[in-house]
Amino acid sequence: MNSIDSTISLATTLQTKGFAFLHGSETSALFAEDIMPDDWAAFAASWDDLKTDEYMADGGRYRRRRFAVYVTEPGGPISRAAHQPHYQARSYNQLNGGIERWFEPITETTSMNPAFTALLSTSRALFDRLAATPAWHIEAHQFRIEAGPGGAGQPTPEGMHRDGVDFVLVSLIRRQNIEQGTTTIHDLNGQALGSFTLTNKLDSALVDDRLVFHGVTAVTPTDPALPAFRDVLVLTFRKI
Repeated sequence: MNSIDSTISLATTLQTKGFAFLHGSETSALFAEDIMPDDWAAFAASWDDLKTDEYMADGGRYRRRRFAVYVTEPGGPISRAAHQPHYQARSYNQLNGGIERWFEPITETTSMNPAFTALLSTSRALFDRLAATPAWHIEAHQFRIEAGPGGAGQPTPEGMHRDGVDFVLVSLIRRQNIEQGTTTIHDLNGQALGSFTLTNKLDSALVDDRLVFHGVTAVTPTDPALPAFRDVLVLTFRKI
């Protein structure tokens, strides 16, 4: 199956189920088939330079992140927007919503890395198939969730939730010395639809945020004496 056929098949799955899980090899074939090893290594290493999330209403210091916004016009290129705050209504994020959160920006080097641009552009091509001539507001989040002797790390401290967008891509970059971190998908009535764990590089979850809720269980260290973390890239697409 070629990449166009794969994209059509994946779009159909999202339309019918509201979510899809891709193994890393499938993601690589679809999103990153031309990524060189040196580009990927630099992209993954950029997670070592994330900044502590100072907006955690639970007082936690287990999350590091960087953030950027991109915009498109129908059929036009993806352009980086001026740096701006991330905002979610409290109806979508009861823990941290309702305020403007100014996170450190994704560096320009990371933004231009071929691994990042491949994930961004191919996600856009996929989601274009699910929306009529869309212009997109795209938010990119680099997350590191840390776990240690002081407690578990919470990938989704707000619990089972929607993001208030149209579509979401979550791709695993790296996980080290952790257990758990299982993604669970529920329909709008709270019925469980499926679960899976992002374990290997580029294992990915795609979500139609209009149709389903998603959440991720806490991560705990396998060996509390060693660094333990879960690195993911999250891309959200909202029609404008």
